[in-house]
Amino acid sequence: MMKKLNDIFKQGAGYKPLFLSLLLSAIGFGLYKGVIDNYMAEVVKVDEFDRGVTEFFREVPGLLLVLILAVFYRSSAEKMYKMGMVIMFGGMLLQTFISPVKAMVILAIFLYSTGEHIQLGMKSTLSLEYSKEGSGGQALGYQSATYQIGNLLGYLAILGAFSILASTGLFKPAFGVAAVFFGLAMLVSFQLKGKSATDKSKSRFYFRKKFTKYYLLEVFYGARKQVFLTFGPYVLILFYGADAGVISLLFAISAVACFLMSPVVGRIIDRLGYKFVMISDTLILVIVCFFYGYAHHLFSMQTAFIVCCVNYVLDSVISLASMASNVYVQDISDSKDEMRATISTGISVNHLITIFIALLGGWVWSTLGIETLFLVSAILGLCNSAFAATIKGRSKLAID
Repeated sequence: MMKKLNDIFKQGAGYKPLFLSLLLSAIGFGLYKGVIDNYMAEVVKVDEFDRGVTEFFREVPGLLLVLILAVFYRSSAEKMYKMGMVIMFGGMLLQTFISPVKAMVILAIFLYSTGEHIQLGMKSTLSLEYSKEGSGGQALGYQSATYQIGNLLGYLAILGAFSILASTGLFKPAFGVAAVFFGLAMLVSFQLKGKSATDKSKSRFYFRKKFTKYYLLEVFYGARKQVFLTFGPYVLILFYGADAGVISLLFAISAVACFLMSPVVGRIIDRLGYKFVMISDTLILVIVCFFYGYAHHLFSMQTAFIVCCVNYVLDSVISLASMASNVYVQDISDSKDEMRATISTGISVNHLITIFIALLGGWVWSTLGIETLFLVSAILGLCNSAFAATIKGRSKLAID
């Protein structure tokens, strides 16, 4: 493994502390993610609508990221990475010690999310900066694998803890242990001494007419993604009574499934074309949404719960198809800089719609029920599919 890594990364580059800090922070995130939804539902008493409000504030830093990076445009990628880690650690510490009051919990989530979004782009920037020429893709692959492995370890730790002792008293200790991992990750990140330039494409918006369809696809994708990201686990908790151990198991299975299926989806995109994948993805989504919203009308509650868990994992896998839109941008871009700037702007557009869908989704669920919530998600998926059919893709199938 070390020989392989030495072949990919430059000699003397800071990839070792980078990857170690990524692994430690990923374990912390797995511990945090494994319990936060149940903590909000069972202890803080966050209801359907309030869950949308919480997600609104969690997504706001993503929308503000362009402004944040513009303010710190003189800072190196290493400095921004460390700044993000410090803020994430602060957010986790706050979550550990505050009382379970909605406003304070939302503040802690906002603080953590701010650090997470600052660090998000820096991980890829540093991985590419430290890699040898022609090894950027492999470097990003190792980065993704490292983070997924860390997440999985965190999920499994929560699963084990709640299997032995299922109690709401485990929530705060889980946050505390997560804070320890983030603290260690922060200390390791301080060993990063380089002065890599940040990706300037992320400090500004880049709009061109030829990318209009891509921006609109990001709107539809961001909207439908947010429904499952925010309310998928919460339906299992509030409606079906899933505890943190079950939710962590579900996250772990989803992580493994995505890890195994990522290269498969990539090959499908290359062989069948991004347009085919964009259309197929959302057609499958309609089936997923139907069963997620109406399973309890078709089956017993126990069977419906299993059906929804299977569909949650399936949604995680088909979400990998979002890679297709990036390939589409690559196909119509005139340069790598234009491609990066466009994808960065697409992420901002994505965040813009998700913060409003979070609020709207909470209102729809609380007033009209989960059936309507996932019906809306299915309709958004169909809109995405219909719009994807209008693009001119390099597909090997006769779908144009």
